[in-house]
Amino acid sequence: MVPQKLFLTKGVGRHKEKLASFEEALRKAGIAGYNIVKVSSIFPPGCKVIPRSEGLNLLSPGEIIYCVMAEASTKEPHRLVAASVGLAIPRDKEQIGYLSEHTSFGETERKAGDYAEDIAAEMLATVLGVPFNPESSWDEKREVWRISGKIFRAVNITQTAVGDKREMWTTVIAAAVFIS
Repeated sequence: MVPQKLFLTKGVGRHKEKLASFEEALRKAGIAGYNIVKVSSIFPPGCKVIPRSEGLNLLSPGEIIYCVMAEASTKEPHRLVAASVGLAIPRDKEQIGYLSEHTSFGETERKAGDYAEDIAAEMLATVLGVPFNPESSWDEKREVWRISGKIFRAVNITQTAVGDKREMWTTVIAAAVFIS
């Protein structure tokens, strides 16, 4: 089974019970009605990224779905929490790409998303033999990858939320869902 399509989704949930806040986040992401199996970080050769709405229409209730998912929760009022999935796609569609999960506290959506993209792109660059300095800034790395001509693009899906002021659980998720 090699997935042919992938869509990105995200959600946030709040509830007095941690598990229920996770369920609500899944609902907001549109994937609560499926049996979720978390997988590692390979973007299959030839896989196509499609819109969330198109991907959800291809699924059946109760189906087992495979995804790369990041999730984070807090019960601390006003605490910023983030979950992000980064995706690095190679220019050569016959090559594998990479996905990464990143969770954090106190990071903005942009910072968490850029970091998740950076991790995915670094893993892809390593496999493709693209030289880079891990100490370089994101912009410097991105320029090296662009010049190499081997990395087509890097994207992310990120969900952030501020912890509920009533001390309810706040859960954020970001996911890349595979479709065969």
